[in-house]
Amino acid sequence: MILIVLRSLIFNVVFVTFNALWFILAVAAWFMPRGSMHLFARGWARVVVWLHRVIIGARLEIRGRERIPEGPILVAAKHQSAWETIALLLPFRKSTYILKQELLDIPLFGRHLKCADQIAIDRGQKAQALAKMMVEARARLAEGAQIIIFPEGTRRPAGAMPNYKIGATRLYTRFNVPCVPIAMTSGLAWPRSSFLHYPRPILVEFLEPIPAGLPAAEFQQRMQEAIETNTDRLLAEAGFTPAEHEAARKASIEKDAAAAAKDAAERKPPQPSDESAPDSQPKA
Repeated sequence: MILIVLRSLIFNVVFVTFNALWFILAVAAWFMPRGSMHLFARGWARVVVWLHRVIIGARLEIRGRERIPEGPILVAAKHQSAWETIALLLPFRKSTYILKQELLDIPLFGRHLKCADQIAIDRGQKAQALAKMMVEARARLAEGAQIIIFPEGTRRPAGAMPNYKIGATRLYTRFNVPCVPIAMTSGLAWPRSSFLHYPRPILVEFLEPIPAGLPAAEFQQRMQEAIETNTDRLLAEAGFTPAEHEAARKASIEKDAAAAAKDAAERKPPQPSDESAPDSQPKA
């Protein structure tokens, strides 16, 4: 455990330092031809993935790259960690992420995202966010981009119960493009919201593309089954035990229930107090 803490400390210090330097150097791309930021970003991703593998000792294996079709596609990836938000820059030449609006507020980095034509949405404005996503995705796909979306919307711990949203299905049905699902185990090595990193395998598999033109319900089912079934298979291969899996599922169910209860309480209109309620008794 001491070695894990030490390696995690070293990686986090190096990661933050390298990011700060890269954020400054990448300012040059603001003044270069459009698309230059993608070159900077791919270089950044290559270094970060290498640093994580070397310092933490997490074995990396990527499978199925040959399944990625040419041209504009939708990429639907399992989201367990910050790792894939960085690493998925590497297999694609014109990657465009669907990402949360708050990232644009990060100094320098937010401007870099805009320069790279990423699609930021405000998750608090669901209808408006969906409309904005559609407009910008259409423009990127027309340029031959690969739209990368995390169908669950946010990071879920390895082994957690799935919680898929409709964004990926809306993109798929609207634009009639094939979808490449991705299964992975990144959360074992780089857990969400954790200082610690672990020397556990990161297995990534590009799955068989789902052809364009399926009905929405069929696509949603095929996408989720492909990602979840293969992620569970990869987790087991990476040494994720049944006991760990059961604990992760139980914890995610409890957390989701608590979040749902909190959301319901916030949405519930305030009830008038006894003092403020109108007097329903007849007056003498």
